Amino acid sequence: MWIPFALIVWGQTQIASGLASILNAATPIFAVVVAGFLLPDERPTPLKLIGVVLGFVGVVVMIGVPAPGGEAKLLAQLAIVAATLSYAFAGVYGRRFKGLGINPVLTAAGQVTASTLILSPVAFFVDGAVDIEKVSTHTWMAIIALAVVSTAIAYVLFFKILELAGATNVLLVTLLVPVSAILLGTLFLGETLDWIHFLGMLLIALGLSAIDGRLWHRMKSVFA
Repeated sequence: MWIPFALIVWGQTQIASGLASILNAATPIFAVVVAGFLLPDERPTPLKLIGVVLGFVGVVVMIGVPAPGGEAKLLAQLAIVAATLSYAFAGVYGRRFKGLGINPVLTAAGQVTASTLILSPVAFFVDGAVDIEKVSTHTWMAIIALAVVSTAIAYVLFFKILELAGATNVLLVTLLVPVSAILLGTLFLGETLDWIHFLGMLLIALGLSAIDGRLWHRMKSVFA
């Protein structure tokens, strides 16, 4: 957990967030490849590969291709690509907990606790001690929300879905991050949706349905 988080956080200090989002959305591509090699029950199929490509194109359409410039540093881009590859291997490795019969709550707790113990000394070394009295209430609320909802509960769900649906399916969430960000921005920040956003969402929806495969197989059987 701490490896991709550290790589993405550092990478985003060097390149634009749009480019980072596009690179992060490549996670399902790596997941299909890694799971295909290491998990016999998740071999890649042509339909699944088409779905991954459609979803990735949808993300690029929604966010747009960042203009070339000095901020697009190669090392930072490679760091985020390495983070997505790390997510893919983590998803595949996490499948072993299903066979061990370990509760997803225990898996999530162990992962988050271990990451905290590893990163806490690094954080103190880089940023120094925090003056707690100067931390505002809004900051504490944000920290609690990130810790409880976006980390603890999210990772319990992650390992449960990983157990039920497999490594490839659970990592498809990276294709939905831009969609949810744009929709939440529209609902709470007064941002507007353009036609290009709807086109991107459509491509992502088609990609996800192709990776799932059930709808496409039904359509094939109907028209066959």
